[in-house]
Amino acid sequence: METKQILETIQMISEEKLDIRTITMGISLFDCIDSDGSKARQKIYDKLTTSAKDLVKVANQIEAEYGVPIVNKRISVTPISMVAAACHDDNYVAYAQTMEKAAETLGVDLIGGFSALVQKGEQSGDQKLIDSIPQALSETKRVCGSVNVGSTRAGINMDAVKQMGRVIKELAAIDPVSCMSLVVFANAVEDNPFMAGAFHGVGEADKVINVGISGPGVVKRALEKVSGAPIDKVSETIKKTAFKVTRMGQFVGNVAAKALNVPFGIVDLSLAPTPNQGDSVAEILEEIGLQSVGAPGTTAALALLNDAVKKGGVMACEHVGGLSGAFIPVSEDSGMIKAVEYGNLNLEKLEAMTAVCSVGLDMIAIPGDTPAETISGMIADEAAIGVINNKTTAVRVIPAAGKQVGDQIDFGGIFGYAPVMPVNPNSPAKFVNRGGRIPAPIHSFKN
Repeated sequence: METKQILETIQMISEEKLDIRTITMGISLFDCIDSDGSKARQKIYDKLTTSAKDLVKVANQIEAEYGVPIVNKRISVTPISMVAAACHDDNYVAYAQTMEKAAETLGVDLIGGFSALVQKGEQSGDQKLIDSIPQALSETKRVCGSVNVGSTRAGINMDAVKQMGRVIKELAAIDPVSCMSLVVFANAVEDNPFMAGAFHGVGEADKVINVGISGPGVVKRALEKVSGAPIDKVSETIKKTAFKVTRMGQFVGNVAAKALNVPFGIVDLSLAPTPNQGDSVAEILEEIGLQSVGAPGTTAALALLNDAVKKGGVMACEHVGGLSGAFIPVSEDSGMIKAVEYGNLNLEKLEAMTAVCSVGLDMIAIPGDTPAETISGMIADEAAIGVINNKTTAVRVIPAAGKQVGDQIDFGGIFGYAPVMPVNPNSPAKFVNRGGRIPAPIHSFKN
């Protein structure tokens, strides 16, 4: 049996595009806080470059020794709005530049945590960070940011929702591609290893290793073997496949944590697609029986997939966390791109799908002249889905400056390209401009 499992794993890696999508080291920056901003930033740089000095080396050693592809090596840090709040700087762009410098020194792909948590209100540091986002993310290559505007316990901060529509437009005016480095969340989680939304939560240890796995191709290949079988057989097949994939994630995480002398945190067992053929969540849904993703039944098929992945993964791993489930980013999934180009998938159907998948409206290009209030309305809708359903939702949209419906915007590499999608032209401006806070739902009161 052990030999068979080894051979199956080799096949999954070589033929079915199984990989460890990311090893992310979370690092607390609370001990770097200083009222002198320049001193705080020096402490941050020193802690990052000391704590993660062997991260890339260890990941490469694991890759070479075990033959498991590790696509990204990343760092997440304590939300900068908290760390920088003690200083008297007018903006926090210099903190992003320090993060960028440390990431470049370490050779990591991305660093997340230029973030603020404002689901119930804003402190001065939150406001400074949000105002700094356009300049900070447009002037750095590796830094990722996020803002949490709602939660099931707190409701939705509509003032922050309005702000983020404006911020996204300002960032897109400088460089639309930089918008892929910014996520607006509801119910953000503290142990997410995936960018652009990763940050190191306040309840985490000083340092921790989190692993994000992938493997849409593995699931699709498994489903090809049960073509025509009843739907419960489909679910069981996905569960068994997710079990095997998650086992590999836990193994790699434990090896990395031991080598780095850092606690092992969680495995995020999300199916994270890439633009490569055969590495698509959309193709899994079509293998289940849809003519095209976006057809009637898409939401049900995605719900089945998401649930089965979680059930299989939870059995395979001591600590499952992060987002865990199925991602549906348009630009990073060849099947999603095709469905949009053929007119089979629109924003309204994507929004319905986000009620049952891992995140939300992800890596979606919209016309460059889309008003800020419309973007805020999209954020509010996704936040409402997350808050009412007690799940994480997010918006990562890219207003493609100078482009209209049918044009394309290219992000390069694993981020792919996105066709510009039409947006409902009716304005939510009066609703968005009311401000205030949508109260928490009644089922949030559990004490």
